Amino acid sequence: MNAASGVKNIVLVHGGFVDGSGWQGVYELLTADGYRVAVVQNTTVSLAGDVAATHQILDGLDGPAVLVGHSYGGVVVTEAGTHPGVAALAYIAAFAPDKGESVNTLIADPPPGAPVPPILPPKDGLLFLDREKFAASFAADLPARQAAFMADSQLPWGVGALGGVVSEPAWRVKPSWYLVAADDRMIPPPAQRAMSERAGSTVTETAGSHAVYVSNPAVVAAVIVQAATRTGQP
Repeated sequence: MNAASGVKNIVLVHGGFVDGSGWQGVYELLTADGYRVAVVQNTTVSLAGDVAATHQILDGLDGPAVLVGHSYGGVVVTEAGTHPGVAALAYIAAFAPDKGESVNTLIADPPPGAPVPPILPPKDGLLFLDREKFAASFAADLPARQAAFMADSQLPWGVGALGGVVSEPAWRVKPSWYLVAADDRMIPPPAQRAMSERAGSTVTETAGSHAVYVSNPAVVAAVIVQAATRTGQP
């Protein structure tokens, strides 16, 4: 894979409980192939704030971009992706809400037997995952020490961000790609498949936990390259 043709810019948006550093492996693979990659550092306090941070990055690019979101980052790219500089979307084990939906509405009625993420009760409007259960739920395919570090370095997720409602979903007007993580215990794989089908995404499925973007950067980068090379200029 290389950036010889197609979209040259990639913008990566992280999800809840983590920051942008988890994209390092994906970043290194894409930049080695000639892509210009930017990583958005969201506060994850409010959807509006995270969309604004993403737009700021997009405004500074010299051409169209593939906008990539992991987990809650999928909500951000769904709302931010109507930006004229976005050529395509890529969802990595991510929420892909429709108009009027939020994380809260998407997780309100889990199917029987679905794993329940170990989110602790909110404190001062912020959420954390139970650090003792973080590895099993979020990062089961990472080395224990790495998963422990992620648990201990969590970025708190704002209750307001979970309630942030999408106004005009970008996947209705932009082509999209979706990577389903088949072993995800945060967003159930059946929910990922349903959202990707509804969005009309080009779907790839791989074994992997919710942290697939960390544990298997090569498959994630390959999906992003598909979006970059198969998408025409906006």
